[in-house]
Amino acid sequence: MTAPERVFIALGSNVGDREAHLAHARARLAQLPGTHVVAVSRVEETAPLGPVAQGPFLNQMVLLETTLEPRALLRHCLAIEAERGRVRRERWGPRTLDLDLVRFGERRVMEADLTLPHPELERRPFWQRELAELEVVAHA
Repeated sequence: MTAPERVFIALGSNVGDREAHLAHARARLAQLPGTHVVAVSRVEETAPLGPVAQGPFLNQMVLLETTLEPRALLRHCLAIEAERGRVRRERWGPRTLDLDLVRFGERRVMEADLTLPHPELERRPFWQRELAELEVVAHA
């Protein structure tokens, strides 16, 4: 059996019932095979990034332990987004639910549709705050 790895997933929503979308994501992540939710950060409202005019986001970071491989976890995250009506129309556009793999253990991945750690981590101070909040748990 593969040893579980600690994974940080960023949740975001700025369309519809944002709190319900985040709650759905947390619940579904907890149901994934070989996966356990260790901790969740506080929910934070932030201004949208990018050039598209849109409403503010609710953001939250989830710390998981999982035996899933990064690609399999990404597929599950995309399916969870789709369950909440996520349609990918434009980069930086509004979304019902966005799940981003931010860090996956100590892994470094550079593929066309998956980069770990997430390439935007250094440019998203809210992710950094949420990670710092969860680092206490991750190193406990």
